[in-house]
Amino acid sequence: MSSTWEQQAQTAKDILQDSIPKQWLVPAHQLPSADEKDIEGFARKSGLLSEKELAITDLSATSLVQEMGAGKLKAEEVVVAFLKRSVIGQQLVNFATEFLTDRAIARAKELDEYFERTGKLVGPLHGVPISVKEHIGIKGLACNAGYVAWVHDIATEDALLLQCLEKAGAVFHVRTNQPQSLMHLCCSNNLTGTTLNPYNRTLSPGGSSGGEGASTGFKCAPLGVGTDIGGSIRAPAAFCGSYGFRPTALRNPMAGAKAPEPGHESIRGVIGPLASQSVEDLDLFQRAVIDQAPWDTETSLAPVPWKRVTPKKDMTVAIMWDDGCVRPHPPVTRALKDAKSKLQAAGINVVDWEPYKHKHGWDIISAMYFPDGAASQHTLINETGEPILPLTAWAFAYSNPTPLTVAQAWSLNVQRDTYRDEYHALMKSRGVDFILCPTYPGVASVLGESEYWNYTAVWNILDQPAAVFPSGLKVDLELDRLSAEDEAYVPRGEVDEREWKKYTGPERYQGAPIAVQLVGKHFADEETLAAAGLVSGILLGEKK
Repeated sequence: MSSTWEQQAQTAKDILQDSIPKQWLVPAHQLPSADEKDIEGFARKSGLLSEKELAITDLSATSLVQEMGAGKLKAEEVVVAFLKRSVIGQQLVNFATEFLTDRAIARAKELDEYFERTGKLVGPLHGVPISVKEHIGIKGLACNAGYVAWVHDIATEDALLLQCLEKAGAVFHVRTNQPQSLMHLCCSNNLTGTTLNPYNRTLSPGGSSGGEGASTGFKCAPLGVGTDIGGSIRAPAAFCGSYGFRPTALRNPMAGAKAPEPGHESIRGVIGPLASQSVEDLDLFQRAVIDQAPWDTETSLAPVPWKRVTPKKDMTVAIMWDDGCVRPHPPVTRALKDAKSKLQAAGINVVDWEPYKHKHGWDIISAMYFPDGAASQHTLINETGEPILPLTAWAFAYSNPTPLTVAQAWSLNVQRDTYRDEYHALMKSRGVDFILCPTYPGVASVLGESEYWNYTAVWNILDQPAAVFPSGLKVDLELDRLSAEDEAYVPRGEVDEREWKKYTGPERYQGAPIAVQLVGKHFADEETLAAAGLVSGILLGEKK
């Protein structure tokens, strides 16, 4: 007699519970009450971390490497500080699927011994703790990708991207949660449950790299590894006040990332970085990987070295206030207005962007997501009888109920390529280098409500690189009240009405950071991150 899905799911729960380093748990009576929403500052209040450890976890990856290179910090004390903070984060927002404590500390000791012996760093990521989304395989560890049917699947080797990161000196210390199906912007599954947002625990941390959003948002890691086929890096970064980058497809290696539809090429997923502190760290990650020429192993990758790019103030940034389909919530619009003012004051040329056929883009990509009518996903779910969660059912509902024919798939590919050419030509004709826009209609979704993601997905179908970073603003209970104009707004259709009604006032999203998204041109990844670093610095008032 086969075991029930609950019994099989218990395997994943046991892996997590057995891996938590119990010596760093905060006693239950000292944890915030369940109704305390904003726990972002609890790491300091907990008393678990020393002042030095708190300072370490406040450093960027770039700064950590500099400090270790100067002999001021050891890799072991760095990874222990982030492990301790991760344990607190797990108790508060349930972001992890497995702690890698012993192997992380052993790896850090090896790095310290190497530095003491040679006086040199192993590589550009020497000693940097990096959290990793669970469906990116690590040799010898289970890789379930959010499906109960896969709880006993063991990765036979490290994903190629992780091999590159490790050669660069990285330390993997914790694996992170993802939603069932990997196909929506929340983070809940039948294995390790639901991940919460550290700024407001009634809100989603985003998805599908939701564990990574919470990890970097709570500073459990200075860098994280996520994946993105419709916003799954950028939404978590935006929702949790951190930084994220969606590279152009075929720049970063994908080998070793597990998903139900291998070989699906009409719309390609990508692997990319999240960071807790800066755009600079996103660039550090990209450089560390691509400088190793991963295309020499994964031959489908573009053999394009990572360029060193200096940002230029004479660029033109176009602000897209609205995608023509769904009106952003008041805090998002306020952040874009603030960005426009600050960029203009800094001498950046700012214009408005009229969105081009974004509904058409969604029609193409939504048809491409499940070309087999989600049969591969349903097969996995039916294998154990695990329940289909509400947002999984919602995602499947917009797919084709029957598989696409070859002719239909070819037609969609033609529409995709035509749309890409048209959008690129439009940016060129308008003299626009980058588009600054929302990442999501709101600052984050309330748990279970993430139902519109074309503010990110449109750039996936266009295959344009995009960086997300904090605007420096948070939801304000006075400034973000519905105005008379807001109250009088007549939605353009059913979807617009559904999303607009979710904003009943700022109280629902209290404490949430407000992010913006900067989009560049196809394969202009380096230029996009350079521009994002400049824009981010202007918005946050950083002195150069």
